[in-house]
Amino acid sequence: MNIPVPVGVSARHVHLNQKDLEALFGIGYELIPYRPLSQPGQFASEETLKIIGPKGQFNKVRVLGPLRKKTQIEISMTDSVVLGIKAPLRESGDLNDTPGIVLSGPKGSVTLDSGVIIAARHIHFHSSEAARYGILDKQDLSVQIEGERGSILHHVVARVSDDYQMELHLDTDEANACGAKNGDSATIIMKR
Repeated sequence: MNIPVPVGVSARHVHLNQKDLEALFGIGYELIPYRPLSQPGQFASEETLKIIGPKGQFNKVRVLGPLRKKTQIEISMTDSVVLGIKAPLRESGDLNDTPGIVLSGPKGSVTLDSGVIIAARHIHFHSSEAARYGILDKQDLSVQIEGERGSILHHVVARVSDDYQMELHLDTDEANACGAKNGDSATIIMKR
């Protein structure tokens, strides 16, 4: 099996729900799209927030749209250390037993009891692409990245939906460790 897949590097970011958006930016506020992301309908917004942990903080953390049912903050393991929290490695949306954080915006702040994760590396597949390659949703894949710091990454989660476009998502720690950047190509070499 040798399936080429484009690489997307995901820096720390925030997904907001309606309630938290309005607490941070004001009643009736709507996100302003800054640029589209690779996944259809997804966008980086012009809005940024300060995220504050017990030991450190990051300024100008990008908010991604559209809004979600639950607020979620995605960081790297290095970010977790800087902030002073123990964010677990999780798939997006799996927020049970996750730490919280303080979000600070131009109109207020929100103290979250949960919602901070280190996103598990994953590959988005459109349903038709997954069917073509015989890949199932949540399947465990291995991916090879070439280059000076070439690596093989195991335990890459397949995420299949009609709303997705094929792309490998790595956080900044993973991408830096294997010398990968946006637009590079990786190869799916094994599925389990």
